[in-house]
Amino acid sequence: MSDQNTSDAPKKAPAAANPDDKKGWVKTGVAVGIGSAAIVAALLYANRSKPTKKRD
Repeated sequence: MSDQNTSDAPKKAPAAANPDDKKGWVKTGVAVGIGSAAIVAALLYANRSKPTKKRD
């Protein structure tokens, strides 16, 4: 049987070691947060109760 762990391909460094990757993840997190806040605001706006007319 052959050992599958031996490979000539270089191993990748962890994502945290590369500062560009970390910035990308931060930007993604910020975008998700802003998008989530926009969805919540839209739902709250759409579901707010409308003023009712008083009957005399």
